[in-house]
Amino acid sequence: MTGPSPNMQAVLDQLAAEDAGLADPTTLPSQHGRALADLTNLRWNADLPPVREARTVMHAGLPGRWIVPENDTGTDAILHVHGGGWAFCSVATHEGASRRLANACGCPVLTVDYRLAPEHPYPAGLEDILRAWWGCDPARRWSLAGDSAGANLALAAALRLAAMGEAPPATLLLFYGVYGADFETESYRARENGPGLTRAKMMRYWDWYAPTPMRDDPCVAPVVAADAALAALPPLYLNAAGLDPLLSDTEQLVARLRDLGRDDRFDRIEGVVHGFMQMGTALPEARSAFERAGAAFRDITSTAAQGGTAQQGGRP
Repeated sequence: MTGPSPNMQAVLDQLAAEDAGLADPTTLPSQHGRALADLTNLRWNADLPPVREARTVMHAGLPGRWIVPENDTGTDAILHVHGGGWAFCSVATHEGASRRLANACGCPVLTVDYRLAPEHPYPAGLEDILRAWWGCDPARRWSLAGDSAGANLALAAALRLAAMGEAPPATLLLFYGVYGADFETESYRARENGPGLTRAKMMRYWDWYAPTPMRDDPCVAPVVAADAALAALPPLYLNAAGLDPLLSDTEQLVARLRDLGRDDRFDRIEGVVHGFMQMGTALPEARSAFERAGAAFRDITSTAAQGGTAQQGGRP
């Protein structure tokens, strides 16, 4: 079983020293756990990557951030859905990630604060992401991106849009997503105790977001979506972390997509833990992952534009 890369181990050692004595946020009352998770995630916003513009906005009634890179081509934009187990984190905790995504893709990134579990379980967060999507400026060609639970919400939004007969995103960028609620997969067994994310934490997140009777809904667990729904998705870019309990989620989804004859791009990044792309200030693998995602995004959107198949965001 492969262990952490030297860079990843250095970060894990740093976290162990800085967070010694802190509680597991998922074991605290939700408001206290959320505050602790926000504080520990904000450390990754030191030395933020420079961009042309970064401002706070109200978008479709939701607080958000609008980030424009220096290399904006004026054509595309991305709605970026932050992770955090559907319960934690915010546009503030993911500022660095949103900036790196904008710079790597060469287009603006919009990110919004959506309602969080357990106070607001499914479908509240998904409804907010759809509301944000429908409020996007149709003058640009829009894509969706998300990490972890944000990848779940981004993919669920695309499935819901398709079911409603609405125009799809140009592409989806899905980073170490949670796509199913099977806690007996190979990666859950191998990485039950982390490092970082654990099986017990994910089970608590799931209980907060979507109790067991809801988990057959493909907008809750996209890996159970029908073949026709998966086949109709726009081109995807997916990655997964080699030391992540959720690794099997992505590998199962990729296997289903390939069985349908699709050729979506997938990177398995070895030696890193769940959430590693948050760690761009300290982890070269995080910065490299954004560059890989950006290269895939530019290739996919360029191909779509040449073929005349790209769709714009917003309601028709």
